[in-house]
Amino acid sequence: MDIVKATVEDASAISRLIRSVAPFFTLQPDGAGAEDFLKTIAPDAVAGYLVDPHFVYLKAVENGTLAGVVAVRDSTHLYHLFVDESFQRRGLSRQLWDHARAAVGEANPGYFTVNSTPYAQPVYARFGFVATGPRVETKGIAFVPMRWLAA
Repeated sequence: MDIVKATVEDASAISRLIRSVAPFFTLQPDGAGAEDFLKTIAPDAVAGYLVDPHFVYLKAVENGTLAGVVAVRDSTHLYHLFVDESFQRRGLSRQLWDHARAAVGEANPGYFTVNSTPYAQPVYARFGFVATGPRVETKGIAFVPMRWLAA
């Protein structure tokens, strides 16, 4: 598995990957009500993040297949962490998280935030994140705000 910087040429593949796991965080399996969020993961939106200096995007690739993606915004907010279903439960989320932390390095002030899907909350808890508020349901999606503090 190679974990490398994502480029604007990866925007469509990243969008497809995130869209493929959207039923894990949208309130309706078909995404009804989450249209505003779904626009933020469209290829053109992802392409914008990939060239925005506020974001660090990494991708995991195995044999030419996009297995996962991680993005950090402003060196403190874990913006995206998605793994293709066929690559889940193999430790890839942990690898992506570790690479993301290393990528922002000294720019990080010692904490990260994330709006975790309820499905991913146990994964983030294993990384050391703790919930900072209750589950939120808004605009067709559900998430739990969480925070990680450096040891």
